[in-house]
Amino acid sequence: MLSLSQLPVYTDAEISKINDPDLEQKLLEMGCTPGEIISVVRKAPFKGPIAIMVSSYMLSIRFSDACKIDVNIKNGS
Repeated sequence: MLSLSQLPVYTDAEISKINDPDLEQKLLEMGCTPGEIISVVRKAPFKGPIAIMVSSYMLSIRFSDACKIDVNIKNGS
């Protein structure tokens, strides 16, 4: 298991757990639930934001928030 911040670009993963109740609530409202498949699209340098594809939309997440999201890499990615 990795955190979202460790996931390489163009890699698909399944959200396993969100380790912050406030962040979890915000992400739930945007459709990012445990079990959802996401894909890292872009990563800004120097621990900048991470762009992910969720369902059919792109979402940008702070690096510090991405560290609080546990993911499992999907086979074949």
